Amino acid sequence: MYIGLDLGTSGLKAVLMSEDQAILAEATAPLEVNRPFDGWSEQAPASWLDACDAVMAALGAKAALGSVRAIGLSGHMHGATLIDKAGEVLRPCILWNDTRSAVEAAALDADPRFRAITGNIVFPGFTAPKLVWVQKHEPKVWAKVDKVLLPKDYLRFWLTGEAVAEMSDAAGTSWLDTGKRDWSDDLLAATDLSRAQMPRLVEGSEASGTVRADLATRWGLPAGVIVAGGGGDNAASGVGVGVVKKGQAFVSLGTSGVLFAASDAYQPDPATAVHTFCHALPNTWHQMGVILAAADAMNWFAHVLGSPSSALTGDLGPLRAPTRTLFLPYLGGERTPHNDAKIRASFLHLDHATDKAAMVRSVLEGVTHAIRDSYDALTSTGTQIDRLIAVGGGSKSDYWVKAIATSLNLPIELPVSGDYGGAFGAARLAFMAATGAGADVATLPKIDRVIDPDPTRSPAFAEAHQRYRAAYTALKGLN
Repeated sequence: MYIGLDLGTSGLKAVLMSEDQAILAEATAPLEVNRPFDGWSEQAPASWLDACDAVMAALGAKAALGSVRAIGLSGHMHGATLIDKAGEVLRPCILWNDTRSAVEAAALDADPRFRAITGNIVFPGFTAPKLVWVQKHEPKVWAKVDKVLLPKDYLRFWLTGEAVAEMSDAAGTSWLDTGKRDWSDDLLAATDLSRAQMPRLVEGSEASGTVRADLATRWGLPAGVIVAGGGGDNAASGVGVGVVKKGQAFVSLGTSGVLFAASDAYQPDPATAVHTFCHALPNTWHQMGVILAAADAMNWFAHVLGSPSSALTGDLGPLRAPTRTLFLPYLGGERTPHNDAKIRASFLHLDHATDKAAMVRSVLEGVTHAIRDSYDALTSTGTQIDRLIAVGGGSKSDYWVKAIATSLNLPIELPVSGDYGGAFGAARLAFMAATGAGADVATLPKIDRVIDPDPTRSPAFAEAHQRYRAAYTALKGLN
């Protein structure tokens, strides 16, 4: 059997997977985020260890764990967990959604080496600018930093005693040479750090160490359980949903939106605000367009109207061509393709004929246009998307999925119900690390049905998307 641990911002999830990739048991433990000041977002790493202990005990209560061969790790990216020479945590982890280091990020991004070597913009949420902030504002902490670990890699440090990271998560630090899949000494030196303060690197499907004997005894594991490299949350989800080869992609309609495509080539284009990271598998990369408000935009509007979003989207009927009404879903800024933290959401072209259903459709269309922006950004780099799978809560709306399929002119596949997230992907990476299996283990899920584009509506969606892009340009100066 194989275990996948997915360290999320709001909780840690564990799954127990059989040799034939059936989920035998699962467990979750909640986590809390601390926000001591505006723009700050922190978590106590000790809470991750307590959560891991809890979910392992819960799995053990549901199934005997004596046949477990390996554990895989997934987790939220970019967090800065600072360790001293004794292995003790120096301060709370600064999380991915912490924006205190915006000034430091802009300064690093102005150094052309960062985009050239990492293939990405230096975003405030990335790890490197957080360390510059610590050096500036917490010099006593800075002086004691012996290792910088990403969140899931601190969990690994506790599980194995080894300071190890893997390529997909390391690519979000702004210190990795993403093409060479190695730390960049130049970029580390630019932030007054060295390779000695970085964890050792492995691929996500490789072994990184074994579970400590005392923990194995506590949880009823056999001796020598391998801990796989694992993956950052989106890369692990890509493995979970089977998006591991060129041409494969998934669109996630969760709180935020992600268009994720696997690639066998490194094809960065930082100016598009596309994330170009290593995948969790060797010689593979992935690109992501990130939309900050996807289902969150519909949930916001549903809250304003005082109706459940499912009720608002469930009776829209067949797909209609967009009207003149536009919605720009920038409730908290936008990542791809604009990298614009100041832009805010807007309704445009409302008139006497605009009713509730028209406004609901315009919200769905606005997120659809944002996904089209990400699609255009990804494909402009040479990334190929031949097969697209929809996951996340928003994929339950056939109207929305039909709109996206029509806008992208791509059929969209809806998998049978199941969990294809980071924990399942981590368990698959554990399977690979223990058995030597390759990417073929990460099969695509069984498809329930396919939603095809509506060619009669495609020209109208293309025209509306052009107006949407022009609206952003016009409104940008007003923010």
